[in-house]
Amino acid sequence: MHNVFVMLDALSQDLRYALRALRRSPGFASAAILSLALGIGANTAIFSLIDAVILKSLPVRHPDELLQVMMGKEAYGGYSNPTWEHLRDRQDVFSGIFAYSRWGFNLASGGEARSVNGVYVSGQYFETLGVRAALGRTLAPADDTRGCAGSAVLSYGFWQREYGGRADVLGKTISIDRYPIEIVGVTERGFNGAEVGASADVMAPLCAIALIGSVYPRMLDTNYYPVGWLQVMARLKRGVSANQATARLQALAPQIYQAAFEQQGLVREDGRQLGPKDRDQYLAQTFGTQPAGNGISSLRREYRETLMVLMTTVGVVLLIACANVANLLLARGATREREIAIRMAVGGGRGRLVRQLLTESLLLSAIGAVLGVLFAEWGARLLVRLLDASLDLTLDVRVLAFTMAVAVLTSLLFGIVPAWRGTRVDPQSAMKANARGVIEGTKLGLGKALVAAQIALSLLLVVGAALMLSTFWKLVSLDAGFDRGHVLLISADLRSGHYPMDRWSAVYLEMLDRLRAIPGVRSASVSYITPVCHCRWPGEVTIEGYTPKSRSDGMASFNNVSDGYFETVGTSIVGGRDFNSHDTSTSLKVAIVSKSFAQKYFGAANALGQHFRIRDGRGSQVAWSIPGGPVEIVGIVKDAKYGSLRDEPSPFVFIPWSQGGVPGPLTSFELRPAVGTPTALISAVKSAIGKVNRDVSIEFETLAAKVDDSISRERLLATLSGFFGGLALLLATIGLYGVMSYNVARRRNEIGIRMALGAGQSRVLRMVLTEVAILVGVGLLAGLGTAAATTRFVASFLYGVDSNDPWTLSLASGVLALVAGVAGFLPARRASRLDPMSALREE
Repeated sequence: MHNVFVMLDALSQDLRYALRALRRSPGFASAAILSLALGIGANTAIFSLIDAVILKSLPVRHPDELLQVMMGKEAYGGYSNPTWEHLRDRQDVFSGIFAYSRWGFNLASGGEARSVNGVYVSGQYFETLGVRAALGRTLAPADDTRGCAGSAVLSYGFWQREYGGRADVLGKTISIDRYPIEIVGVTERGFNGAEVGASADVMAPLCAIALIGSVYPRMLDTNYYPVGWLQVMARLKRGVSANQATARLQALAPQIYQAAFEQQGLVREDGRQLGPKDRDQYLAQTFGTQPAGNGISSLRREYRETLMVLMTTVGVVLLIACANVANLLLARGATREREIAIRMAVGGGRGRLVRQLLTESLLLSAIGAVLGVLFAEWGARLLVRLLDASLDLTLDVRVLAFTMAVAVLTSLLFGIVPAWRGTRVDPQSAMKANARGVIEGTKLGLGKALVAAQIALSLLLVVGAALMLSTFWKLVSLDAGFDRGHVLLISADLRSGHYPMDRWSAVYLEMLDRLRAIPGVRSASVSYITPVCHCRWPGEVTIEGYTPKSRSDGMASFNNVSDGYFETVGTSIVGGRDFNSHDTSTSLKVAIVSKSFAQKYFGAANALGQHFRIRDGRGSQVAWSIPGGPVEIVGIVKDAKYGSLRDEPSPFVFIPWSQGGVPGPLTSFELRPAVGTPTALISAVKSAIGKVNRDVSIEFETLAAKVDDSISRERLLATLSGFFGGLALLLATIGLYGVMSYNVARRRNEIGIRMALGAGQSRVLRMVLTEVAILVGVGLLAGLGTAAATTRFVASFLYGVDSNDPWTLSLASGVLALVAGVAGFLPARRASRLDPMSALREE
């Protein structure tokens, strides 16, 4: 115990001395702490995101017991309700199992929609997770039975935002898609659903989907394949391992799939007729599991690699910051040689002095870490806004432990070498030397090596930033086949208007006529899907004289559009004509195809006037009324991006609205204003659609905003890599300036003698700049080699630029060389203007 007190007393003395030493050098302390705060803060911010998206467990009871149950190995596929119900009833390895589906709930009673994040959950959802109610009760199995009246549980956050935390919310109703559902409870604070990144504001039982309505009829009774709409999670029984549960589920799989098929059959979600191959594939499926203690997350799947790249980036930034601080400590150590020599002369051991200097380094890191956490709090929340996600960013033990570990590691990285080197002093020589220390005239090789390393690492980050910015710019400026700048998109939902199915098409046309009559509208159209919707309606086509190599080779994408659609979205018609009033349900069936379609299936021949067929009349859900007879191509349009901006052009078929059959209850209108911004039309659009039916739900978005949202990952990478690349460039510039300034200051006598012996200003300037050029050249060569070897790891994030693009490498090298040259020129100029007599008098 006595030894412990002695150690604590010594540590207390070291800390007090370190504080006094830092107070005596405020400039040094400020520069070092700021560098470390930025480096540690950046690392903590990115790690906070990684923790929230990937590592953090769900705030539920014993999350380590949870598993995701998958159909096969596809974690992001889905179950249809009949398959889920047979799995629920036949499994015997879980103490609880539930299904859920994210859904957009519209709380508005009509007109412009007010959407919240809804979730349909099965009866054991809350019981299995172990989530309790802060108010009222949660849903139970009895709430999820066919023919239920429906009930709703609100999340704690939504209850606070929407109802101000009032207790009298229980028993009231909430309107979901115009259907009143009784509120029975509020979840405990901190629970936001089982899916990370997507908050669950309102939770309703699965059975309520039959009341609230859906795009698909008989949702609960239809066995969709191959894509379902439910995710399944379960809690292991006590004593059952994950491997045992998986093996048992795989043994039960044949009877579960067979029972679901015999009871409900199969329906393809894309409308195509099922064949024996589809049935065999469904019956051959099995089950798989994976740990789900940290929830299920599409955000995790999309951004996992992005976050790893950013973590590597900020790690490099921290290394550059450490090199900067190490250089500062080396310079400071040289000025403290007399002090250290005196302490050694009066009996201070080298180990004791090293510990003292390391304590100062640890104190710098600790202060930097505290400031870094504050910076990380702000930075992480800013990043979440860029991600447009709902994440729990509360500091937990894992984040704090990471920050502490980074602080300690950082202090060792930049502190141990300067501390060891600073105590390698001969007390007698130091006492005889002048105030500038005993290494007068030395070349400070370690400091220069650190600067070269900084330049190399900075070049790596600058190259990465240039690649990401180039990718983002190419996507932003890409000719996507449409004019994104002046188009307003209106999504309309007829379900709230209570129209029978046979009236949908006529109602849409009536709305379109009213929209076209709005003053200031240059053109308007209606379509089933819009550009960059990340959706596809596939169908098989048959063309005389073309033999597909496979089934997929005969597939095309379909859309159902009105006349004026191409003018409105700004897609050029490169041949033939647009649809017109003569294209009716009783006239010859016609289509407009994309340039890719014409080139693939007709080659050099003119596709205009050619014919194709849609197999079985069910090539696309938007082409139900097109019979198996011939469809004439009357127009060819420029290729456009309907999935991702990164997608290559693919065959596309546009069917006239009047011949496309009965559309679904959800569709889109497109408006292009004659002048002004598209959003200026919103008020007039509400009025026009309200005159047809005020209960119809509508949502607004500009095509430009839709495109921007589609490249959010690229924007995040470009923004952060640009920021960190600039920060690295700044730190390297400061490091080079500091080392060269210090080197010039320590060589004042040498430079003075050279000038006294006849060396001119230009020669001195050239001498110092040569040193700068060598440093920068070595750093650039090392950086180029590192970049060439590592940028291939980010190739999947790039678009339109090669990972080792010579222009990018040259530009990054040129920028870094220019900035470094300026940083080195300033000390060189100061050296060339030195007064020899003043320098010699100091000797």
